Amino acid sequence: MSEVTLNIGPQHPGSGHFRLVVSVDGDTITKATPDPGYVHRGVEKQAEYREYLQNIPLLERPVISDSNGSVYAYVLAVERLAGLTVPERAQYIRVLMAELNRIMSHLYWLAIFGIFLGHSTMFMWPFGDREAVIDLAQRAMGTRLTYSYFVPGGVRNDLPDGFKDQAIRAIEFLEKRLIEYNAIFMKNPVFLQRTRGVGILRTDDAIKLGVVGPTLRGSGIDADARKDEPYDVYDKLEFDIPTFPNGDCYSRSLVRLEEIKQSIRIVRQVLEAMPPGAFRARNPSVLKPPRGSVYTRTEAARGTYAYFITSKGDKTPYRLKISSPSFRNLPAFEFLMRGSHLADMPTIYWSLDYWPLEADR
Repeated sequence: MSEVTLNIGPQHPGSGHFRLVVSVDGDTITKATPDPGYVHRGVEKQAEYREYLQNIPLLERPVISDSNGSVYAYVLAVERLAGLTVPERAQYIRVLMAELNRIMSHLYWLAIFGIFLGHSTMFMWPFGDREAVIDLAQRAMGTRLTYSYFVPGGVRNDLPDGFKDQAIRAIEFLEKRLIEYNAIFMKNPVFLQRTRGVGILRTDDAIKLGVVGPTLRGSGIDADARKDEPYDVYDKLEFDIPTFPNGDCYSRSLVRLEEIKQSIRIVRQVLEAMPPGAFRARNPSVLKPPRGSVYTRTEAARGTYAYFITSKGDKTPYRLKISSPSFRNLPAFEFLMRGSHLADMPTIYWSLDYWPLEADR
């Protein structure tokens, strides 16, 4: 049988404008070539013409599902360049908001995964339940999705009165819902049939491809910047890094569900240990870090998010380079899809939680 070439996308196939050029022989994928770049905005070059503080709304925009995670490393990098000291309360607040954003992002992933596999209930449930966390974030940070809340030296504003009680109610609600997700989706025979043994990324291959985040941990590798290179107050908190050894779509799914539980665990600890004090250091209105270069990385929802910034002592960066987790996971597409059935393409695609805007920048 001769090969047929199919275009998947770029009309928003699930998570943003992205095209896969898939060649099939019968229903077997012989080649799957990613074609990114449809939402490229030139963010890195734009950032070199904006002041350090002005860059925050720009840099968080490509990752609206995890906007705090996308700028966390940037803020840490600017603080290191400028020699800023961050109040302890601000460090706790940033960790709190980063973990709430991780929960939001993973619930978004779960909802889209549900509809990719034809399970409409698992599309509606996580999206609806996610509102409890979005309401929480909106109350603290002022908007629903993109916040510009993390700033060099701390956060923009303190937590409102009654925030702790509302947060506890929200995470208790989510803990109950996770049990129901497990029963209706993760143990569903159809879901198990479509994810177990599908899209296997073995440990050695995951390392060679350089994948990060839940994709890497789904191949049994215990790697997480929060543990490996702790920042802010992560070294004061107790939490586990979920890993599963099989490297298939099911393992990558389990990692994200378990990460929601660990994020809830972190949120509880932060709410109890939150010290009083300032939420932001006193900084100049216009930052002009001294000459030098800095590299920082954090663990965003999809994996390692890193920034390399060079300063020449001006109010704008001389060079800004972003390493995003979706871009790092891009090589896994062709590797995992080659030899798979065409019907498994959506399962493999979304098991990687690929976010085109994050990759294209």
